[in-house]
Amino acid sequence: MTKLLNIQSSMFQAGGQTSQLAAKYIESWKTNNPDGELIQRDLVAEPVPHLSLERFQAFTTPAEQRTADQQAIVDFSDKLIEEITSADVLVLGVPMYNFTIPSTLHTYFDHIARAGVTFRYTANGPEGLLKNKKAIVFVARGGYHGDDHAQSAFLRQFLGFVGITDVELVYTEGLATGEEAKEKAVAAANERITELA
Repeated sequence: MTKLLNIQSSMFQAGGQTSQLAAKYIESWKTNNPDGELIQRDLVAEPVPHLSLERFQAFTTPAEQRTADQQAIVDFSDKLIEEITSADVLVLGVPMYNFTIPSTLHTYFDHIARAGVTFRYTANGPEGLLKNKKAIVFVARGGYHGDDHAQSAFLRQFLGFVGITDVELVYTEGLATGEEAKEKAVAAANERITELA
């Protein structure tokens, strides 16, 4: 059975442009995968805590030496990792806030990037362990930045670091430049969804 994990990070939640595009893709995916399982995680409704020294030390403490509080921290991270590990398809809704990804998504990434769990260091460099997955990333921006932007590079770099190298970024740009530009951008993204589905 195919499993899709949808992660939303728009402050507008379901009303956000990236959330709406992701929902449209998921609708097509469900039609094509009637027996598929959908997991949804809204990082605004259920924010992941910022990475702190306490949380980092919980991750690096051997299991047999962890306190109850440390184990609870690790259990929370393990749950997030289990969701993404079990998924075949990852659908991310990623608006651009101040030239980068939302902080809610960054804290999520901080909790799933764990040495020995989702990646490992080798003599040839780091190796991602979340393999054989496809990621479709819906990116919304008020202006025009294109694919050659730090936000895009970071998304590809992070996903690749944990082993997800089949990454499709679908852009909706110029949303703050006028209604006509917004309609054109959304229409183009919807066409891309049809192609991907």
